[in-house]
Amino acid sequence: GKGSFMLLTVHNTLAGTSSEAGGPDGLKKCKSDSKAISSVLAPPKDVEDLQTEGYGNVNIFTYNELRAATKNFRPDQILGEGGFGVVYKGVIDENVRIGFPSRQVAVKELNPEGFQGDKEWLAEVNYLGQLSHANLVELIGYCCEGSHRLLVYEYMACGSLEKHLFRRVCLNMPWSTRMKIALGAARGLEYLHGAERSIIYRDFKTSNILLDADYNAKLSDFGLARTGPSGDQTHVSTRVMGTYGYAAPEYVMTGHLTARSDVYGFGVVLLEMIIGRRAVDKSRPSREHNLVEWARPLLVHNRKLFRIIDPRMEGQYSTKAAIEVASLCYRCLSQNPKGRPTMSQVVETFEEVQSMPECQDILLQNCMTGSVTLYEVPKEPSRRTRPANGRSKSEPPLECKLYIPSPDSDGHQLGLEALASPPSRNSSRDDPPPVDEDLYKI
Repeated sequence: GKGSFMLLTVHNTLAGTSSEAGGPDGLKKCKSDSKAISSVLAPPKDVEDLQTEGYGNVNIFTYNELRAATKNFRPDQILGEGGFGVVYKGVIDENVRIGFPSRQVAVKELNPEGFQGDKEWLAEVNYLGQLSHANLVELIGYCCEGSHRLLVYEYMACGSLEKHLFRRVCLNMPWSTRMKIALGAARGLEYLHGAERSIIYRDFKTSNILLDADYNAKLSDFGLARTGPSGDQTHVSTRVMGTYGYAAPEYVMTGHLTARSDVYGFGVVLLEMIIGRRAVDKSRPSREHNLVEWARPLLVHNRKLFRIIDPRMEGQYSTKAAIEVASLCYRCLSQNPKGRPTMSQVVETFEEVQSMPECQDILLQNCMTGSVTLYEVPKEPSRRTRPANGRSKSEPPLECKLYIPSPDSDGHQLGLEALASPPSRNSSRDDPPPVDEDLYKI
């Protein structure tokens, strides 16, 4: 109900603690940011409320202002496209609104004919309008003028983690950067779970982890977020939504949602970062289609582990650190939710790993070398044929959305995409898939 919506209020100094100088590997050495004051505040607002009054520091923009900010929604300003609609790069300054300090933004415009509607738009505004943390993307403002529904976020210069891990030709993302991103994303989840009544993110994946110019990770896309169980409740029962390959098995089977469901999703992303492969990749041999099923058993066998770690990171990590991170990943992916660590325990483990002398020595050595590797994903053998959907088997497959309709369902829904991932030119919208698919992919 409306009265159950939770807000985490934080001291003004909280954001500062997360930006303290880090160690030589760039990881922040600070106490958990989620040790914030939690309290129940006003219920979430509906569209009518948001048209006249918003939240504190969140601006209400007119459609004409956002039209000006995006140069009339010019095609060359498009950053990406997803189930929600199109995302544009823009600038809000004096020319858009008098007195507004110049700032780059990402403007997400709801497609009125798309699968997602007011429900997820409202969830974004009501959560991000009240939550503030260094590892959550900042909601600068919104527009709900007439039939227009837009969201205005801080611009994340380095785009999504997905783009950096899986685009075909890319600069190698080193081990230290991946661990920095993993820790930042973990702190974001820890903050959400740390409320008096936890907030369950429900769609943790690489495309929803955005990176600023310094590769600080921030969680975006709160359209599927849910308030967690309260009192004697052990879980929240809800229809199954999320992304295939990332959703916890018990949630897919029962619809029972807990904070440990997010921990599983974190484990999948961490596994992708360790191995450098997508959670689901049908271009691989059949036994390797599902990354978790194939790789999880190998994480606790040291010799096998070092055979499957992303070869692009060779020489960038210590054996001890790799084993510790792999062990953490293994626990996060436990089939038993109670066997998974809490996000606070995950953060603590990463902070212990970053303090290992071996990690700092290797990082210093890599910094002195100063080498940069341009890496091209190997092509599949030519014997593979192009499937009927127009995508070669060597291309990363489209992620499939999970959606199991409930009796009160009013149509298809998709999780929102990252704010800065480029649209795919090869995706097809004509062939109806057995389950909902992302409308674009790198």
